[in-house]
Amino acid sequence: METSNELHAKLYPYAASKKEYILCAAMHYDDGRKHEHQPENIVTGFVVCARRHHNAIIIKQSLIDNVAKKSEEGFITSKDRFVNRFDAAEIAWDAGQTPFKSDCLVSEELY
Repeated sequence: METSNELHAKLYPYAASKKEYILCAAMHYDDGRKHEHQPENIVTGFVVCARRHHNAIIIKQSLIDNVAKKSEEGFITSKDRFVNRFDAAEIAWDAGQTPFKSDCLVSEELY
């Protein structure tokens, strides 16, 4: 079975060939269950996307509470992947999205 990235590359070769960049802040909440329509690299749990990490936390708390066994702050990329703050810093720097290179990306550095 094709992954969504493989299908996307076939349908939209120009977009798929572009360098990966950060789209938005995101929180991965791992409740140990498989959920549909999650980023390609998320096996269990769900991802809440927002402009800033605290917005994603508030959304989750407003809708569902006490479901996740663990959570991780990160970002969603243009290649439909959830990445942690450390990997995101490298991607954002490589894509020219940040004014300086850092070890840990903070959403305020993007927009």
